[in-house]
This record gives sequence, C-alpha cells and structure tokens, in this order.
Amino acid sequence: MPAIQSIETRDFRRQLEDGAGSDAVHTNPQYGYGVTLLEADNGLTGSGIAYTLGTGTNLVCEAIRILAEPLLGRDIEELMAEFSAVQRSIAEHTAVRWLGPHKGVTHLAIASMTNACFDLWAKARGVPLWRLLLDLSPEEIIRLIDFSYLEEELTADEAVEMLRANQGTRAEREGVLQTGYPGYDTSVGWFQYSDEQIRDNAKAAVDAGFTAMKLKVGARDHSHDVRRAFMVREAVGDGVRIMLDANQAWSLPQAIDACLALKGMIPYWIEEPTQPDDVSAHKTLAGVIAPVPVAVGEAVSNRILWKNFLQAGAVGIVQADCTRLAGISEWLAVAMLARKFPVRLVPHVGDMGQIHQHLVLFSHIALGHEKLFLEYIPHLRDNFVHPAIVDGGHYMPPSEPGCGTDIFPDH
Repeated sequence: MPAIQSIETRDFRRQLEDGAGSDAVHTNPQYGYGVTLLEADNGLTGSGIAYTLGTGTNLVCEAIRILAEPLLGRDIEELMAEFSAVQRSIAEHTAVRWLGPHKGVTHLAIASMTNACFDLWAKARGVPLWRLLLDLSPEEIIRLIDFSYLEEELTADEAVEMLRANQGTRAEREGVLQTGYPGYDTSVGWFQYSDEQIRDNAKAAVDAGFTAMKLKVGARDHSHDVRRAFMVREAVGDGVRIMLDANQAWSLPQAIDACLALKGMIPYWIEEPTQPDDVSAHKTLAGVIAPVPVAVGEAVSNRILWKNFLQAGAVGIVQADCTRLAGISEWLAVAMLARKFPVRLVPHVGDMGQIHQHLVLFSHIALGHEKLFLEYIPHLRDNFVHPAIVDGGHYMPPSEPGCGTDIFPDH
C-alpha cells in the first residue's frame, strides 16, 4: 500500500460574478478552499479541501503545514485503520488546540487533511468513496470516528449496533445507485438577483428536473422577502419544495417576525435564521414556526455543538458539511447522531457536492437516513477534474476512484 512521502498545500480562490453566491450577509462572494495534497510513493495524490470564502484561506494552508506532520511517512492503510486516534491526537495537540479547539482555522485545516486522507485511501483501493465506505465493516467504520465528548448520547458500541441493525435492509435502499440521489437547486435565488432572474431561474430548475429549490432571504424589510418568496411559489406551483435561507442575518426577534410572515408560502425549511452558535435562539424559533423545520449546518463547527442542537430540539434539518467539520470522519459522527434522534439529514455542500454525493449514498444505504435531496451549486464545477454529474435533477453515483476533490492545477 502507498505511503505518504510529501505534503503540499494550495490556496484556491475563485471570484463569483453577476451576483452569484450573494446572500443577505455576503455581498461580494468569493469561493475558496484550503487544499491539502498528500503525495504517495506510488504516484497517487490525495486531494482534500476545506471550504472558505476566499480571504484567510492562506491561514488555513499555514495551519495544514503545521498540523499535517504526523501524516508524513504513514502507510495509508495503517493510518486509516487507526484514524480516529490519529485525528484526535492532531486536534488535541497541547499547544495548537488553544487556537480552537474544534473550530476556526485549525479545525478547517484538519478538515482538509482528513478529506485528503480519505481521497488517497479510496484511490489506493481503486474505488469511489461511497463504495469504499459501504464495503467497510461496522467495526472499520467506527475506527475512523472520534466519539469523544459524545458518549452520553452516542458511544462507539452504539454506533456499531446502528450500522449492524441496518445491514439486513440495505438492499431495499440500494436502488438509489441506479436512479441517482435527488438534488435541489440552490442557485435559483441568490440575494442580488432581480425578481425577473429569480422567476426565470425557478422555472428553468423545474424544467431541468429539480423538484426543490432555495431562495435567499434576510432583507431588513421583511416585505421584500415575502414578496419574492410568494413570487417563486406562484412561478413553480405548490408541488415544488422551496427552502428559505437567511444566512444568519436576523436577531431572534427579527427572525420570529420574518418567519411568521413567510410561513404562508409554505417553506420546506427556514435555514440559518440567526447566529449559528445560539442553540437557545434556534430552539425558541423552532417552537414558534413548527411544523416548518429550522435548518442549520454550514456554520455549526463540530460534533459537540451538533450534539447540543439535537439535545435541545433546536434543529429539524441537519446540514452537516464535511468541509466545515473536521472532514469526512466527523461528518460520519454527526450523521450517526442525527440518525439516533432522529433528525433529517440534508448536507450543505461547501464542496459543491463533490464529496457529499458519496456521503449521502452511504448515509441512506448504510444508516437508513431518508432519501431527501442534496444541494446543487454548479459555480465551481469546471475547476474539478471529475465534476459531479447531475442529470434530471439527480446526482448520479460517481465511478472514479477517490472523493472527487481533484482540482485542475492550472485553474
């Protein structure tokens, strides 16, 4: 098996144009990745990414250089056989953990490193990530995950039993490998788009096969959001699910007023209505707007905060993102927590869906999560060597070995 002989980083940034990516908080968006490249002695390269908004990506890259040293020289199979212990030792470095712990720049660096390890591992086995994960035994899966600080809700032994309990019914869910996993179109309603552009985008998304879409909200004047939300509902009809995303723009009183005003257009969820660490505010809002669920995830930084959200009943849609958590391994922990409570799982795709298209196949088939849909954002697809294939509104299972995170070096 290949051993890691060198580690490089890359500061990747792309400016978005014509209002794409804009929301109520981010008006001039730039998408970026702190990239980890693990070069093996057999010529393979594992590529890992952590999502940023451009500025500060260099700090993530510097943290990768500091934290990745324990990976150097490791055989990839031996490394992944004890990955939970390796990742925990890196995250709990007695000096560097002071910069987190489990959040911020250092956590993003661990995300990038972790995702690179999984990419190299899948490439070494010659299979896509979804197949690698599905072929692992429950015990092998558990050795990838750090369960520390979760024990009162989910132990490693309980996670093994969860996986075993779903093994007998896997065949009932494997049809997704032929039909593909449903997507929803996030690019319909960016905040800076005109009414006409949003209306046209919504109709085009339905024509392309999508049965769900997202509209950005969060204006200071709630009537602006209400008008545009009802406009989209009228354009696509009652049979299409419409999600509303405020990107943390509101205080709790503002969120209550806005969500109650928007409730009449029957949103499928309200996403990031307020400050992402405020579990109490989300719990209060969830009670006010029920049965419309509150969705959070792209800024919920670690498994411990996820535990708090779930314990409090403050989240109805888990949008865990492996490029914002500590990579694929911590994402698996959150997916298992969500399954236990249970709460529906629809990842946020800071990776543009490149990794999460694999992970939702695993979570549906191996954990029994409901097959809902996965966010689709196409803005960086031309930068990836093997961009996700979405056909008729469905992500088609990738066949290339790895996680799909290789980025063209000249882009």
